[in-house]
Amino acid sequence: MIAPLLRRRTLIAGGAGLMLTGCDRVIQQPTVRTILFKGEDMHRGLQRALSNRDALAPEFRPDQMSPRFRTNGTRDPGTADYAALRAGRFADWRLTVDGLVARPLRLSLADLGAFPQRAQITRHDCVEGWSAIGKWQGPRLGDVLKAAGMRDSARYVVFRCADLYGGAPYYESIDLIDAFHPQTILAWAMNDRFLDVGHGAPLRLRVERQLGYKHAKYLMRVTAVDSLAGIGKGRGGYWEDNVDYDWWAGI
Repeated sequence: MIAPLLRRRTLIAGGAGLMLTGCDRVIQQPTVRTILFKGEDMHRGLQRALSNRDALAPEFRPDQMSPRFRTNGTRDPGTADYAALRAGRFADWRLTVDGLVARPLRLSLADLGAFPQRAQITRHDCVEGWSAIGKWQGPRLGDVLKAAGMRDSARYVVFRCADLYGGAPYYESIDLIDAFHPQTILAWAMNDRFLDVGHGAPLRLRVERQLGYKHAKYLMRVTAVDSLAGIGKGRGGYWEDNVDYDWWAGI
């Protein structure tokens, strides 16, 4: 039996007719932001205390996979650098793993494929209100961090991407509890095929205990850090910094 998926946040559209049209659209109304994301700092500790962050997200059978899996956020980075990598079928793409590590890495898709692989069929929940079930495959992020010799002083892992927001790479972060969770993977395959561009080719993060905006696409760099203070405006992610999204988007 598939355990019910507890959604932490319910979006309610009132008489004003609020409609969330995409994870990549900034919610402009200050009142809406206050209602949707109020209490992040006050309640973060309580949220963690009330949830088992080591628990597994529900996994599903192949016959339960969604016939359509929408894209969230950027659909194509659209930069010259990304276009060149795409034209070469990502043969020249490398994932940089650096920061507080003993052995910085530059990994190709073949290198990532040489790690032990995990395949999982999970449900993706987007903050705009839709969900879909799909299959993902790739190495565990924790195994990659171990191969790089992550230092004891590291507390967070920061992801930087090929898509640009305001002229700068998209960024996100998670802590070590999620980084070493067995379902947190660097996915290069979706539904038994290489990722397509809309879903984050050539590599995306899958952090299954969190909402979709945490699942950074078009990964270029993974950096171990001891603090989020120097990342963007200090809240650890693009949407957290600019639209007051929760940093810990647990579901």
